[in-house]
Amino acid sequence: MSQFDNYWRAQLEQRAGDGLLRQRPLLGSKQGVQVVINGDPILSFASNDYLGFAGDARIAKAAAVAAETHGVGGGASHLVVGHHIEHQRLEDELAAFTGRQKALVFSSGYMANLAVVSTLVGAGDGVFEDKLNHASLIDGGLLSGARFQRYLHNDAVSLQSHVDRFSKRNPDTSSRKLVVTDGVFSMDGDIADLASLSTVCNTERAVLAVDDAHGLGVVGRQGRGTLDLLNMSEEHVPVLVGTFGKAFGTAGAFVAGSAAMIDYLEQFARPYIYTTSMPPMLAAATRRSLKLIQEADDRRERLNRNIEYFRDGADSLSLKLMASNTAIQPIMIGESASAMSVSSCLKEQGILVGAIRPPTVPKNTARLRITLSSEHSIEMLDRLFDGLAIAKQENYL
Repeated sequence: MSQFDNYWRAQLEQRAGDGLLRQRPLLGSKQGVQVVINGDPILSFASNDYLGFAGDARIAKAAAVAAETHGVGGGASHLVVGHHIEHQRLEDELAAFTGRQKALVFSSGYMANLAVVSTLVGAGDGVFEDKLNHASLIDGGLLSGARFQRYLHNDAVSLQSHVDRFSKRNPDTSSRKLVVTDGVFSMDGDIADLASLSTVCNTERAVLAVDDAHGLGVVGRQGRGTLDLLNMSEEHVPVLVGTFGKAFGTAGAFVAGSAAMIDYLEQFARPYIYTTSMPPMLAAATRRSLKLIQEADDRRERLNRNIEYFRDGADSLSLKLMASNTAIQPIMIGESASAMSVSSCLKEQGILVGAIRPPTVPKNTARLRITLSSEHSIEMLDRLFDGLAIAKQENYL
């Protein structure tokens, strides 16, 4: 192992020297806006718990009741004996929520995205992805065996040029073309231009897939997501991916679409077939969360209030915000060391904000990724502004 050990140590030392070594904060409380990290209480602007459901007692109770009735573990893969009635009920309810024929539940968002992209296209096909897509979508494209091309961020003209080039090189009409994008981009917080992307797909006979991990529950009527917000139907976006680890407050993911597509994934998607199913108790908890999300207009209103208040306050501090009207509010810093200095300064004041650095984001675009929740109060936001003002005084910002 010495040869491997030497390589691993060298890589770790290099990452540390570049200021890119990551640490795991140790959470000692339930998730929320007030948490305990490494034994200390802290005000958090770092989680994706946009509606405050991760620590909700009603969802926890649903999990506990289901655990008493159905046990804890899934016990097997879905196609063996692990597909529980709670999974089926959740899939049926998700299909109704999204207005699609069927849904398929996965154990994680990463697995769902790997499954969708790597299964729907293969050798001889083309897959086209936004440059800022989530890593799981990028990895799915790389694993698919299809011709993989990334287009400029949120740029339908760039997409059109890449699809045109592929079509000329592959005139065979049997070649499939899949266009993949985040709905809300996880590190920038902006929303995909789905109308323009859909137009390109319609013209080029391509299929559009959207990962709406950060939109579902948060935007649209009753939290139905980015597609609802932008009036995009299944005809425009045939493939919809959603996750439960953000606004839903649980864990896992799903894909929704036509019955033919879901049946195809069930039979051919390796990340679905060859893994133990989600615990039934978690499916039951997510069913409760899904109901609460549809009744959470008051929480979405508070979240939108917080977004507006934050952007106004950040503007008064002359901070470099990005073009986001969602719960993800990045402050652009640039250098990784500077982003870490600001994050450390805030932590000293009892405020947790993540410093996002390469390779998660492109080089020289390190930023503070501030995520807002409906459960943040105005007083909490004012504390954040005070902390950022101190960071400016210390010349960290």
